Amino acid sequence: MWSGGRLNCQYSPGMSERTVMAQALYFTFVLSCLICGSYGLVSSGNGTTTVRYVDYNTTTAVTPTERRDSTTKLNTTQSNKSTNAPAVKLTSTTTSKVLTTTTRPPKTTTTANYSFNTEDLNEGIDKKVEKRVWNKEPEDEPLEFAKWSTRRVKAVKKPKQIWKKVKKVKVLPKKRKPKVVKKSKPKIIGRPSLPECPPLGLESLRVKDTQLRASSYKRRGLGPHRGRLNIQSGIEDGDIYDGAWCAQYEDKKQWLEVDARRPTRFTGVILQGRSSIWSWDFILTYKVQFSNDTLVWQPAMNGTKEAVFEGNQDTETPVLALFNESATVARYIRINPQSWYENGTICLRAEVLGCTLPDPNNIYAWQQTEQGTQDKLDFRHHNYKEMRKLMKSVTEACPDITHIYSIGKSHMGLKMYVMEISDHPGKHELGEPEFRYVAGMHGNEALGRELLLNLMQYICQEYKLGNQRIVRLVKETRIHLLPSMNPDGYEMAFKKGSELAGWALGRYSYQGIDMNHNFADLNKVMWDAIEFDFQNNDKSKLINHYIPIPEYYTSEDAFVALETRAVINWMQNIPFVLSANLHGGELVVTYPFDRTEDWAPHDDTPTPDNSFFRWLATVYASTNQVMSNPDRRPCHNENFQRYNNIINGANWHTVQGSMNDFSYLHTNCFDVTVELSCDKFPHASELPIEWENNKESLLIYMEQVHRGLKGVIRDKDTEAGIADAIIKVDDIDHHIRSVADGDYWRLLNPGEYEVTVSAEGYNPSTRMCRVMYEHYPTICDFRLTKTPKQRLKEILAKGGKLPKDLQLRLRQLRLRKLRASTKAINSRRAAASRKARGS
Repeated sequence: MWSGGRLNCQYSPGMSERTVMAQALYFTFVLSCLICGSYGLVSSGNGTTTVRYVDYNTTTAVTPTERRDSTTKLNTTQSNKSTNAPAVKLTSTTTSKVLTTTTRPPKTTTTANYSFNTEDLNEGIDKKVEKRVWNKEPEDEPLEFAKWSTRRVKAVKKPKQIWKKVKKVKVLPKKRKPKVVKKSKPKIIGRPSLPECPPLGLESLRVKDTQLRASSYKRRGLGPHRGRLNIQSGIEDGDIYDGAWCAQYEDKKQWLEVDARRPTRFTGVILQGRSSIWSWDFILTYKVQFSNDTLVWQPAMNGTKEAVFEGNQDTETPVLALFNESATVARYIRINPQSWYENGTICLRAEVLGCTLPDPNNIYAWQQTEQGTQDKLDFRHHNYKEMRKLMKSVTEACPDITHIYSIGKSHMGLKMYVMEISDHPGKHELGEPEFRYVAGMHGNEALGRELLLNLMQYICQEYKLGNQRIVRLVKETRIHLLPSMNPDGYEMAFKKGSELAGWALGRYSYQGIDMNHNFADLNKVMWDAIEFDFQNNDKSKLINHYIPIPEYYTSEDAFVALETRAVINWMQNIPFVLSANLHGGELVVTYPFDRTEDWAPHDDTPTPDNSFFRWLATVYASTNQVMSNPDRRPCHNENFQRYNNIINGANWHTVQGSMNDFSYLHTNCFDVTVELSCDKFPHASELPIEWENNKESLLIYMEQVHRGLKGVIRDKDTEAGIADAIIKVDDIDHHIRSVADGDYWRLLNPGEYEVTVSAEGYNPSTRMCRVMYEHYPTICDFRLTKTPKQRLKEILAKGGKLPKDLQLRLRQLRLRKLRASTKAINSRRAAASRKARGS
């Protein structure tokens, strides 16, 4: 363990084999993270991991239309047949150097299909997938924690044999046999059934700092206000943001006290050790006392003796202890540690379970009623099967505006469902922007998943009621909602439950991949190209948008998750304009870039569209009821209120391969990350409040897709839309491109802009476009004329004759070229003659 900045891995007699193994795994994981952060690790075909040198200069240059219709489409079917199959491999057809990529894409006449096949949720789940995901061996299932001194009861390993043994009991009389068998049946746990009473809210911050007291504490950073379940410490040892309550003295008289402020029927306690990279501290056993006045305390009893509860065996795993049915009703509860890790000290993080009761002496009870929501939505946590049912019910309620499709499958074979909401679902309409919300990238950050499921229901209900705001949003926007990008991780966290999943269980994919670090690192490609052009004083070939994916990322050995590849394919097939990625564990909105240029731990790294990204982040944060509350306390170890609850992602902490950066550099889409709540997996009782906190933010953020410019780029002669035309805005070094039908959307703040449009085979066109303050875009269409060379190619390809105006134009060009060449020859001859005379 780490102690005082030193590594101490010495075995002591009091340490169990499980403790030693946990320490070994912990340090192996830390070293692996350090190595992975310094080198690019890839997986070889034989299952081993090797370090490879990455050549960022060799890339795949594919235009947006080509990549939608070429072999870059990702094939996820074959790899999903086996749970051990490697991730789907991106393939490419054209290779070139980034620095030699032309700024004008090749012309294509292919029309893109911006839709996916409809999913029929009436079909059952594949039996093999169902068996893999849910029919696990009992030892793989979560553990049930006992009520008293026994910390946990393991699930029975072979339940079928035990059932047979119970049925074969013949000693009992026939009349009593059913009762005895019913009582003696072992309880096979699939998901720990928490008591009906919810958490008081230490983790979610519903319990205020003033409600927490302690017998003593070492320093401010280890005070009682830090004794909250899953609270995270800062990286600096000794700062004000440490990861637990730690007592100043090491004796059995120390306690942490929680004031429920009302008569409460306490039903249980969840305990956790200290969050720290420097220390290893947790409680082994503890007692619990109750009081109504903090003067007289009644201990929790186990029969006629004072109950002693078993605590933790490591620092991160939450341990639940339930009280007996006759638990004391009181206002205050104390946790009194009795023993602790021998090489550590008294430190803990906790959550208390309890049901508040009405106080007959309180004449102002109505003022203490928590405000919920008036919307009648399904407020509970939905696993994969329940999510399918809910999405199906929404589609059946609003079949005219909804469409369900899948963008791929997870490693375990679970489909990644998307709900599309539009007045013409299933197809892209000319001039209508595409919007997406993505949730569940980290499977244990469950709030975003439930908010998107609630959003589906809400839009359907309000559309049917004629809510004009919702009707306008549906008719003018094509909305895509992906509630679960990491369904495998969510199922792991869901089985444990909202309070017992801990901080990291379910965060990663089944393969152990953090998908927020799994997208292609295009920042490196762009910055290397900028540095090369700066050194050579040549910016003519520099690209700042639609940066192609490097070849190393598309290789067979690339360690890329199936889910990541599916989302990339989704991005490439649908021309998204605006997006948000919903996370949990903090209260802040971050915007690109997410990676620092020089690998600093954090540094402000803005994009060319920094002002608009700050607007987007402010729109969400300022309308979120919790973020905008000036009296709220920080979640963990950062006070984002000093930044108005928005921050540049790289200025918070650097993230290589984030979805936000990839979306901005590889597509037309602007993407931000929304950290929704301090609690990654809030209890179901808190979902109505969380919906009310975020409802307005979710709606108003979607409406921002209609800010800026939009229009159609057409051929002046044929009126056909021009695909892959480049739209440049003066003074903003980031371009976008038109899609297959020639329509485009450029997100901009109010102001007047000089816009230039260019396309291969056409003369560039420039015009001034003004963005107004209204909540609708400014229409700025362009009609381009073909260059004489392009017209000549098309006429000759058809075998036609040249028109007189084109013949005259060509004759003028020949004469101009002849004059220029003659002038150059004469100049050289004159220079040579002067030189001869001088010699």
